[in-house]
Amino acid sequence: MKNNILMVITLAVLFMLVLSACDGSQQVAATEEPAADVIDAGDIIAEGRIEPFQAANLTFQARGMVEEVLVRIGDTVSEGDVLVRLANAGAAEAQVVVAQIAYDTLLRSESGDRARLWEVYMNAQIVRAEAEREWEDLDVDAIEDRIEDLEGDIKDLKDDLQDAQEEFDKYKDLDEENSKRINAEDDLDAAQEDLNEKIRELEAEIRSRDELKAEYDAALAAEAEAKYQYEISLDGPNADQLTIARANLEAAKDALSNYVITAPFSGRVADVSVKAGEQVGTETRAVSVVNDSQWFVETTDVTELEVVNLSIGQTVSMRPDALPDLELTGTIVEISDAFTQQGGDVLYSVRIRVDTSDPRLKWGMTVETIFRTIE
Repeated sequence: MKNNILMVITLAVLFMLVLSACDGSQQVAATEEPAADVIDAGDIIAEGRIEPFQAANLTFQARGMVEEVLVRIGDTVSEGDVLVRLANAGAAEAQVVVAQIAYDTLLRSESGDRARLWEVYMNAQIVRAEAEREWEDLDVDAIEDRIEDLEGDIKDLKDDLQDAQEEFDKYKDLDEENSKRINAEDDLDAAQEDLNEKIRELEAEIRSRDELKAEYDAALAAEAEAKYQYEISLDGPNADQLTIARANLEAAKDALSNYVITAPFSGRVADVSVKAGEQVGTETRAVSVVNDSQWFVETTDVTELEVVNLSIGQTVSMRPDALPDLELTGTIVEISDAFTQQGGDVLYSVRIRVDTSDPRLKWGMTVETIFRTIE
């Protein structure tokens, strides 16, 4: 297919040269147009896509509500910067603080470090006391009574829904404009809506109990950990304690990463797909980050007959489809040894470093690449 295209292009160029030789005025007019790439019969043409040096589509590892979005599209970020956080990240962040201070304290067993660890322990007590007070003020018995009542209501509404379904089934085969069918369908929809609303009320009641209990449990755990870390710091660090503290810190960071998205490398924010107050899950892309300090082009349609004529370090000409006036040059940096098969063709991917750049280039743009024939 590519050889046929090259033959057509070559014949077209020859035809234009003949016309320009016959008419001097046409030749002058033609010189005013941008010169097209001269493609030799042996040159290899492939399609590629522009990619940045580094790119990442970042998602949360837990479900929750977005509390803060700290970046906008185009912002410059450094590795480790917090980009987005969930509302339920507080306890995990506290654990990281406690674990970090504990680890640092073991590295420097000075009295000042122990004093800071003591302060963390005291602050953990304050947080625990507040969470305990809120939990004790909560009328759990009343909530559980309401939960029991709602569960009874839901059972009754399920029976109503079943009755409405059976009533609708009597008329479902009638014409859609039939009044009996319409009334039965309306009753069925209303029964379903009543059931859904009652289920939402039940979920809200359960949350009002469970969320406070979870916060109280987390505060208790943070206080116990802070106390433990302070007490072991009194004896001074040793190898075993350092190993444990380092493991605790890494575990706390892993837990925090479920609720907070940080920049995996320094670069630029390419996209922000969430907003504060939005419920998200593990399937939701939150932020895209790129490091476009260097662009690359990767092709995937170089055939087995063509790849043998390519080599690392070879110069490549490229022209983005969206920017036909822009000609880029690049250098082959990788040629895949693995292949894919498509429509009977054996294909190899070729990675090209873009040696010239342009501020108009964007991630994902399609590029025509021309590999010049090597004599």
